[in-house]
Amino acid sequence: MRLPLMLFAVVSTLLSSATGERLLMSSSLNACQQDSSFKASLFNVVYTPSNNTANVQMVATSSIEGKVVFDLAISAYGYQFLRQTLNPCEMNLPGLCPMVAGKIPFGFTLNVGEEASRQIPGIAYNIPDLDAKVKVFVNLTSTGESVACVEADISNGKTVDLFGVKWATAIIAGLALISSAVVNGLGNPNAAAHVAANSLALFGYFQAQAILGLTGVSLPPIVQAWAMDFQWSMGIIRVEFMQTLFTWYQRATGGTPAAIFDSLTTVSVQVAKRALKRAAPVTESGMNLFTRSLAMMPASIIQPAGKLFKRGNITTGSGSFLVYGIQRVAFRSKIETTNLFMTGLAFFYFFVLFTVLVVIILKTVFDLCAKKGWIGPEKFLEFRNGWLTVLKGILFRIVLIGFPQICILCFWEFTQADSPAEIVLAAVFSAGMIATLTWGACKVIRIARRSIAMHRNPAYILFSDPQTLNKWGFLYIQFRASAYYFIAPVLCYTVIKAMLVSFGQNNGTAQAIGFVLVEAAALIAASVLRPWMDKSTNSFNIAICTVNFLNACFLLIFANKFGAPLIVVGTVGVVLFVLNAAFSLILLLMVIISTTVTFFRKNPDARYQIMADDRASFMKSQTQLNTTTELDALAATARGDKTGYKHPLDLDEDNHSSAPGKPVSGGVTQAQDSAVSSIA
Repeated sequence: MRLPLMLFAVVSTLLSSATGERLLMSSSLNACQQDSSFKASLFNVVYTPSNNTANVQMVATSSIEGKVVFDLAISAYGYQFLRQTLNPCEMNLPGLCPMVAGKIPFGFTLNVGEEASRQIPGIAYNIPDLDAKVKVFVNLTSTGESVACVEADISNGKTVDLFGVKWATAIIAGLALISSAVVNGLGNPNAAAHVAANSLALFGYFQAQAILGLTGVSLPPIVQAWAMDFQWSMGIIRVEFMQTLFTWYQRATGGTPAAIFDSLTTVSVQVAKRALKRAAPVTESGMNLFTRSLAMMPASIIQPAGKLFKRGNITTGSGSFLVYGIQRVAFRSKIETTNLFMTGLAFFYFFVLFTVLVVIILKTVFDLCAKKGWIGPEKFLEFRNGWLTVLKGILFRIVLIGFPQICILCFWEFTQADSPAEIVLAAVFSAGMIATLTWGACKVIRIARRSIAMHRNPAYILFSDPQTLNKWGFLYIQFRASAYYFIAPVLCYTVIKAMLVSFGQNNGTAQAIGFVLVEAAALIAASVLRPWMDKSTNSFNIAICTVNFLNACFLLIFANKFGAPLIVVGTVGVVLFVLNAAFSLILLLMVIISTTVTFFRKNPDARYQIMADDRASFMKSQTQLNTTTELDALAATARGDKTGYKHPLDLDEDNHSSAPGKPVSGGVTQAQDSAVSSIA
């Protein structure tokens, strides 16, 4: 029963010299052979080189009796650099010569020799998210038969999953989005459109990074950790009291909350990695040990593939828990898997409420400041007069930003059935958001086509009517006017990716192939159509599409259905981290510099080239529109129109679809051209 301890000591001997307080650790001992005669449901080992000791806690079950030898292999990043046979009798290891059967819970400290400590490579203590493991086959001395196989992942406690990175990226992305609204309120719509387009693209890229970690593909440790830095963009944020509330809600609505974290003192949790395919028989034999449901089993772990299992805390034959994909993100976020859906949903809902509250407060403050003379009467006039329309536009924009998050979590909840009430919430939120954005996209397309029919220019109505611009502009303002339709394929792209992530948890290979196809289509469409507003914005977004496509290709390599050497898979994981870390830094700097310069220039709009769709000439201030509206209202009264004046560009009503030349709103014929011309 000292087997795992001895193994860890040997692992330490492989891994250079170091100074200072360092450590190597392992938190789970995984079986890697069917009918393995040695299993551990709890395994925690921490080796501290400063005092050359390894502290061990383990609950193990052994059915091995007799003398054995250990066939040991140690690898890092898929490269096996040590393979040797050890005889516990020659090493005088008590309890291992001969081995005896039984269940042994114990904890003790093992002294590691100076010679072994000097052989540990210093790099093993410093590389974040070290991808190293030790595997041992236990063979009977008498027959040479392999009676057990165990392996342990080795970590040094260093990681790229850092709170500082999460806070920095969240704050920068949030400030960029807020800045675009402020710049627009100051009367610089062109600069605001550019800042908004780049900040939305940056936020979308962060969400794409988070989605990588949600896939059912077995990811290298550094990729798992990197993806965790962006899970805040999916609303996956742990707040203690909220977790208690969600657990109560689930129990009150007929669900059964998970309790993985309550079991960590007695049970280990295995985070799915590349080697889990070899553990398939072990996992299969232990599937019936737990009756609770929590997920779909990956195809690489249990056969046959393709079956959807009701949610359950998946356990291996040794009794330890197994997490992967979306469950893996929940576990690393310290969120019970049955609370993940409610966590993401609640943060989206709270963000919407917070936004509404902020807009109401700003409206009140600006009105008070204007009344007291603290700001000019024309400052933020468009916002003060049409704040409800602006609020609708902001809420629609939030819906668009949260669309990937809600789709993935709601679709996944359909496969989990945490409770009947949560299924209803998932159905309402997903259907509501899809319907809202689909209707909005159709509305924009109808408005643009009407503008083309009337004025031979889609930008005419899209950008000349402030109500249309404030309410629906979030769907098209980042695109050139002639690409008004591009929001439709963007929404389809989001829904398809969400379905791949949510419904494909049981088959990482299918997910990876789907991602490659979807990202390839997105890259081709972006490169050929170049739908964004100008050259710089197109370059910004095409670069993001390129990196997303490369990430999808890396995902296919991680699935490793082509039999690539494990060292290739391990190296690709490091490449993905380096590529995306560098690219994220570049994007952040570009957004920071662009936003900062916009605030300090006297005329921010002059910094950007005049766009080919000539949208700037159609954008007029609310002051001018109000003046024109008052004159038109007087004219309507003079004509004796009983229904009064209705703005000809009010496209929120169905009557705008009447044919050109027919009366609209109380006898106002289609003097659309003359009315808009007077505005322009």
